[in-house]
Amino acid sequence: MSHPVNNSDTQNNPATTSSAELQNKLVRESIIDSQNTSSQARARQSPASTIETTARPTVSAQTSDFTNVQDLPTGAPQGQQQTMPNASTQQAQTHPTKQRTFHQRDDINNPHTLDTDGAEDTHFGYKTVKKAEKQARVADVFTSVAKKYDIMNDLMSFGIHRLWKRYAISLSGVRAGQHVLDIAGGTGDLAKVFSREVGRRGHVVLSDINAAMLEVGRERLINAGCNNVDFVLANAETLAPFEDESFDLVTISFGLRNVTDKDAALRAMYRVLKPGGRLLILEFSKPVFEPLSKAYDLYSFTALPMMGKIIANDSESYQYLAESIRMHPNQQTLKQMMKQAGFENCDYHNLTAGIVAVHRGFKA
Repeated sequence: MSHPVNNSDTQNNPATTSSAELQNKLVRESIIDSQNTSSQARARQSPASTIETTARPTVSAQTSDFTNVQDLPTGAPQGQQQTMPNASTQQAQTHPTKQRTFHQRDDINNPHTLDTDGAEDTHFGYKTVKKAEKQARVADVFTSVAKKYDIMNDLMSFGIHRLWKRYAISLSGVRAGQHVLDIAGGTGDLAKVFSREVGRRGHVVLSDINAAMLEVGRERLINAGCNNVDFVLANAETLAPFEDESFDLVTISFGLRNVTDKDAALRAMYRVLKPGGRLLILEFSKPVFEPLSKAYDLYSFTALPMMGKIIANDSESYQYLAESIRMHPNQQTLKQMMKQAGFENCDYHNLTAGIVAVHRGFKA
């Protein structure tokens, strides 16, 4: 089956979408995989699985310790470093009337304070909020949806998100022995593939600002036997735990639209890349086919919140996700933002008629 890919600059006609049969097959496989992962996790916590739990570090939603990057030796298996990065002391800057449901670690290292630019306005979906508040509000959303995130992705995209990610990986140029940073990597779809591609001499860091999402990814990759991956709570706007020129490849998949200051995040990604390294951004974008755009809007603002309510018992979070997609820069705008951050040879590839796009840029 061919990928529904259009070159960004030529704006070719959109290719046909995946067949319903393949979509249903992908959804069934995702649900089975999720069920198997949950069963393995329960088995590891039972008395009968003593050997398994002593062989691998136990992941618990109660402890959830992640790697401290400053002390991380290259290639060290995940779970061997059990210290947490320092949490931000700026937790009280969230909206005073909003009931917080996320862990304080999800508001780590917020660079937007009320004393600096935090009093400025920004968007949270279609709402207008203070910059100092947005990070905590986004944390609420992803803490709420973390456990159902993968199943909802399959249902919402009819399984096509797997093809989008596969195509993005094909553009990564990743090779054995390289170092990869997957930002906002959440449940670890890309990191799992990169772990295999870089091999024993390579190293992958799965980072996310949200502890609940990172816990799901850590559980999944440990169960998959990925022993060259570490898990780090990090803010995409600063990537403060990581030194300059540390990675051959930086990726961010369906995460950039949730970042408060996207320009700052792009500059941070440029900073941590080695010369010659590349950045890949996989993100929802603007459909190039007007009839599809209208149908997509109707689907996004009716079906998505309804599925969120039925599957995840959370319609508001999926309403925000639909709105955040509409507020994200279009293909050409994001390409220009990458150039302004210093990236060269920037291009993008439309997938599924521009519903999603893969942007690519290089550090000279």
